[in-house]
Parts: sequence; C-alpha cells; structure tokens
Amino acid sequence: MPSKHASETETKEGPGALLVVSTPIGNLSDITLRALETLRSVDCIAAEDTRHTRKLLSRYDIHSPLVSYHSHNATERGPELIRRIEAGERIALVTDAGTPGISDPGALLIERAVALNLDVSVIPGPTALVAALVASGLPPQPFAFLGFPPPRGATRRRFFADHAVMAMTLVLYESPRRLQKTLEAIRDAWGNRRIAVARELTKIHEEIFRGTVSEALGRFSEEARGELTLVVGGPDVEVQPGLDAEATDWREELKQVLREGGLSVKDAADLISRKHGLPRRLVYKEALEVRKA
Repeated sequence: MPSKHASETETKEGPGALLVVSTPIGNLSDITLRALETLRSVDCIAAEDTRHTRKLLSRYDIHSPLVSYHSHNATERGPELIRRIEAGERIALVTDAGTPGISDPGALLIERAVALNLDVSVIPGPTALVAALVASGLPPQPFAFLGFPPPRGATRRRFFADHAVMAMTLVLYESPRRLQKTLEAIRDAWGNRRIAVARELTKIHEEIFRGTVSEALGRFSEEARGELTLVVGGPDVEVQPGLDAEATDWREELKQVLREGGLSVKDAADLISRKHGLPRRLVYKEALEVRKA
C-alpha cells in the first residue's frame, strides 16, 4: 500500500491523461519539483522543439521518450497523441518556454483532449506574461493578454484598432524584428502610453525598460535581441467631450485610415476618437461622410 506521502504522479493508475507541464522561460532552475516528477513518470513527452527540451531533460537526468509536436505537424501528430492517451498512456505536453497553450500549438491538443472528455491536468509554473506584468509597475488588474499581434495587413490594423478602447493594462508578445513596427503601431493607435518592455526574462541579460512608448522607440532604435513581452498601460485620461476638434489634422488621418481599407467605419471612428481625445459621435459622423464620398 502506498505511503500517504507518495505523490499523485507516483500512484495514479487507470486511463491515460494529457499533462500540461510548465517549463522555465529562461533560467532552468525555475522548474518545479512536481514538473520534474511528472516528466520522469510519463510514457512520452510531446515537445514543441525536441532539441530545446532535451537540454532541460539532460540537466535533470530525465530519460522519458520525446516526440515533436509543433505548428507544422500538429494536424498529423495531434490525433496520434490523442489515440495514445485513449489507449491509456500518460503524455506530457511542453512548449519551448513557459506554459503550453499560451501562444503556441499546444492549445489545439488541449482543446481536442477536452472535447473528447479525456483527463487533462495542468502542472503550473513559469509564464512570461505574468512575470512581465508583475515587473512592469503598471496596474496588474484588470489586464488583458493579447498574444502576438498579426504580422501585417488589414488584420494587423484591425487588431490595434479593436483594442484601442480597452481601458486596462494590455500584455503582448512580439518578435525582436517586429518590435519597432509594433511600438509605432501602439503609439499611433493607442497613444503615447506608459509601457514596459521585458526582454530575456530570467536570463543573464534580463532587461526591463519602463517609460513611454516614444521613449521605448528611442531605446530600441535597433533590433532587440531575445524574447520580448510588452506591457502597455491603459489610457491615463478618459476621452473628454468638448475638446477642440479643429486643432488637429484628425480628419485627414481618418480619411487615410478608411482609404487603406481593413477597418469598418465604427472601428476607424473608435481609433481616431481615442487617439485624439475627440467625441466618438463627432468622428463617427465624419467617417460616414468620408465613406459616402
């Protein structure tokens, strides 16, 4: 009979399960004891990048079998993993860094397992978005996690317009090569808000820049290196009616936004009214006129 102090992963028997295991976002010492125990006990580890995960396993002398599960093979490998779980295997799901299911293909496998009423358990641990939010010095609640912005086109413009009206702290992920363009898009769509740019969290070269979006553009004038998390403060001042609507060139900007396409009249009006602090009704009326013309 097992000791009452034995862990669940050591004594659990029965049907298979998907175990969603959080791994370090940089510093390999940040893994939990339960995560290590789980990775040692499972039948298989499904990893976003097996080469990356093998470094972690080698550090802790873990020899569980590895299979790849990433965005390019999820359609084929996902059903295979589901069949193995249905056959009674315990599969651990890990991503390159942090918690699976957040901005990575693990979300699809979790969704499939839940839809089939399979056992899904989360072994919690590090996640970059929470670490960056706490370190930012910005209000931690309410906040919204937006993931990676779309890389280009109308979808990208709509992304920034849709979230311009959210009066809360916003957290995004971004790649180093798109950082400048994203900072410019934030400034243009959301205004010159307070921002924290967290780079290489928990690693030797960790950096957390705190300032305004314009200051961040100056700081990261060249391509940044490493993993990036952006924490953007909400609007400091609510839109006030009765501001001088003739004091800006907002009408020309509105025409340009509508001319480029991709945004509805409503979305374009929301974007311009928030950016320039104008009554939404005024801007919406102007947008309708522009669209008619």
